[in-house]
Amino acid sequence: RSVIPEQFWSAAFAVPPAQGAVKNPTFSVSKFNFFCFRERRVCQQQPSTMGILEKISDIEKEIAKTQKNKATEYHLGLLKAKLAKYRSQLLEPSKKGEKGEGFDVLKSGDARIALIGFPSVGKSTLLSTLTKTESEAANYEFTTLTCIPGVIEYKGANIQLLDLPGIIEGAAQGKGRGRQVIAVARTADLVLMMLDATKPNVHRELLEYELESVGLRLNKRKPNIYFKIKKGGGVSFNSTCPMTRCNEKMVQTILHSFKIFNAEVLFREDCTEDEFIDVVSGNRIYLPCIYVYNKIDQISIEEVDRLARQPFSVVVSCNMHLNLDYLLEVLWEHLMLIRVYTKKPGAPPDFDDGLILRRGVSVEHVCHAIHRTLADQFKYALVWGTSTKYSPQRVGISHIMQDEDVIQVVKK
Repeated sequence: RSVIPEQFWSAAFAVPPAQGAVKNPTFSVSKFNFFCFRERRVCQQQPSTMGILEKISDIEKEIAKTQKNKATEYHLGLLKAKLAKYRSQLLEPSKKGEKGEGFDVLKSGDARIALIGFPSVGKSTLLSTLTKTESEAANYEFTTLTCIPGVIEYKGANIQLLDLPGIIEGAAQGKGRGRQVIAVARTADLVLMMLDATKPNVHRELLEYELESVGLRLNKRKPNIYFKIKKGGGVSFNSTCPMTRCNEKMVQTILHSFKIFNAEVLFREDCTEDEFIDVVSGNRIYLPCIYVYNKIDQISIEEVDRLARQPFSVVVSCNMHLNLDYLLEVLWEHLMLIRVYTKKPGAPPDFDDGLILRRGVSVEHVCHAIHRTLADQFKYALVWGTSTKYSPQRVGISHIMQDEDVIQVVKK
């Protein structure tokens, strides 16, 4: 204001200029324009992130107040597609400005678990209890302000556990370092959601909403939909099953909102429009999630029984060390890790140093884990364990291994 003359401000805000001022200035000021007096030109100011947040808020309000029926289903599908597009833009890193401070750590061990939750629910106490890492714990909120890694040693595996700062409502928009926390959670193999058993279940719903907003799908599998963008030919729609929750018109409406006019779509199962939007967006991550209710020593036994019967839920007490052994078993089961032991000819199996692999791996994956050239020299393998009909059994390179199998590889 101190630099730009009075007549320019008068013209910009449609106020009559003062006496002696220029009545016909040669520029105009719009919503995102301002006058650069030094260079005598109009500069364009890009809309900030707040514009995207306002659009997201408006679309969410319109979806909430729109009644779902046959007449409005295509309108709702279009709104959901726009909402997914704006949320993807919100997650994109800014091209301008200084680089912000992150707290991601190097991924190590056989698996990674992200420990998230609201402030002061016991995340740091759980980390200190399960690992040898000391994380500051106190009775006030926001005790942890950065990412603190720890290692859980269980059944011969090293599982990395990350104690992340507590997130609050609006974390997807960046409140309370929420975007950094959620970015680390996207790199994990499992999400451990810490909840306070003494507080209402609305905290779980808020956390699920924040994670859903940034493309994390908890305890869901990827829809069986084939989608490929083509150079021409329009939209080709096919399905191998009866479609009851989505149709061809809805698919074309969603694709047009993404500015996609040539694509091949094949539904192998009956999916909703939300699941198809996830496939088109392509940046969704499907992770298992365990809901851990802490402080069960402060509630009644009936409430503990109700919480323990919920799906994917475990009840614990970190201060009194209650039910922590069962929590480790549940984490091992949902991480889908198996142990495979190796055996040399004429020697007993090496049970001290086993291979930690994912469930469903074949003998070929085991060979690559032992040495990168072993699969090329593979002749056959002898396997002892539950994956065979008798022990030892001679198997090929495509044989599927199971937990605690023993393998002896014979080279050419």
